[in-house]
Amino acid sequence: MPIELLATVPSFCLIYADDAILVLDKPPGLLSVPGRGADKQDCLSTRVQQKYADALVVHRLDMATSGLIVMARGAQVQRTLSQAFAKRLVAKRYEAVVHGEVAAPADGWRVIDLPIGVDWPNRPRRVIDSQTGKASITRLQVNHFDARRQVSHVTLEPLTGRTHQIRVHLQAVGHPILGDALYATIDVAALAPRLLLHASELGFTHPVTGLTMQFSRPRLKYPCDSDTER
Repeated sequence: MPIELLATVPSFCLIYADDAILVLDKPPGLLSVPGRGADKQDCLSTRVQQKYADALVVHRLDMATSGLIVMARGAQVQRTLSQAFAKRLVAKRYEAVVHGEVAAPADGWRVIDLPIGVDWPNRPRRVIDSQTGKASITRLQVNHFDARRQVSHVTLEPLTGRTHQIRVHLQAVGHPILGDALYATIDVAALAPRLLLHASELGFTHPVTGLTMQFSRPRLKYPCDSDTER
């Protein structure tokens, strides 16, 4: 299969391409797929399909979230990858900068196990709902804490795939993501010009070759990367 690495074209950033898959780095503020309305037709999938007509959507990132996305080239590959996501065979890691000092084991992962449901009066928001919410699990690891700014840089692994899962879970445990206009307080949302959530790692079995594919993009940059960290 022909391989293309780290190729950047004007409308999107392509990390990897072969005859079966495309791996892309979505910028923040760009929809993954078209939305409702003429003003929401520009999106990553549409841009990619202008160059790769056979590219099909497998999964999505929120408009405000940046990072790694895989697209399938053809319906059969799309089915195979979609099944892998549904069976939780795809490894995903995110990074976020959140408000406050997060409690977590120094050498391990904290598990956030809280059911998520739709906040019907305030859609598209989600809420923790112990009665009708769907089981939702996120693992969290603290990378470092900036005591002066009172922000933490964390790595996250969503073991389930609920809408806004990471954002809802972090808000629920008292650590909303900086720049999150939907779930953070006004003051915390104002601490960053964008949602500081990034899909940084993606791993899966290649749907044709069976090889293990691992992709990683640089982590978020924020002033918490400083000498005040601990």
